[in-house]
Amino acid sequence: MNKGELIDAVADRADVTKKQAEAVISATIETIMEAVSGDDKVTLVGFGSFEARDRKAREGRNPKTNEKMLIPATRVPAFSAGKLFKEKVAPKS
Repeated sequence: MNKGELIDAVADRADVTKKQAEAVISATIETIMEAVSGDDKVTLVGFGSFEARDRKAREGRNPKTNEKMLIPATRVPAFSAGKLFKEKVAPKS
């Protein structure tokens, strides 16, 4: 499912126009990205949490030359699925 298909599905489910659904989805995504980049954690109970994580510097290899190289430390966005989301994807038998 891409963003357009998500907008269509939300518009149908929430009984709003596609333009309204697109505005809400875009605003939600932008707000989450701004919060996480500002070092906040965004938690949506049942769905999951978005946060920034620090990745340590590490040694890697150039696959073409097999030469060792240093990969610098960086910050990366991370998502952890919530309990309800996990159970929906992989229901217990």
